[in-house]
Amino acid sequence: MSVVRVGAWRVDVVVRPGVRPPLSGAALARAVARAGAAAGAPLPASATIVLPHDEELAALNAVHMGHEGPTDVLSFPMLPPEAFPPHASDHDRRPAAPAPPMPHRPGRAGGRTHIGDIAVSVERAAEQAGEGRGGQTGDVRWSVADELRLLVTHGTLHLCGWDHADPAEEAEMRALERRLLAGAAPGR
Repeated sequence: MSVVRVGAWRVDVVVRPGVRPPLSGAALARAVARAGAAAGAPLPASATIVLPHDEELAALNAVHMGHEGPTDVLSFPMLPPEAFPPHASDHDRRPAAPAPPMPHRPGRAGGRTHIGDIAVSVERAAEQAGEGRGGQTGDVRWSVADELRLLVTHGTLHLCGWDHADPAEEAEMRALERRLLAGAAPGR
């Protein structure tokens, strides 16, 4: 495990033996910090990224989502959506203003609010990018690194209460992902 600090963020990056990510832990942590900042995550904050083998991800997918087989990204939020500022498609789900920070909010440890954990499949990222099925829309051809950066961004937004259950939410989430990725510096 490596610990990466980006501004007020601590990101623990866990890479399972044999998994070879196309991005450094620092690049992955920057993606978390950018998405968390855009979603209004409470600071200082922490998150964990796990890069498992597909077998482990398939087991997590079965237990937590009830789906068979591996998936590209799973998010395990520690805070309710109401802990984050609302966005346009949230009008009926969240209060008009975010709740003030509470010193003993669940998920708080070591002076940081742990917003949750993300499990991302480097194997799925490589397959999706290689087949031109990237970008969450299934029609983007780009590098494995770009697909992995998108999946980490997507997973972080889920940690921060974003979803894509209806068309308006999905359009808003995809637009934010595109903005975040457009501003991301390439790098290992």
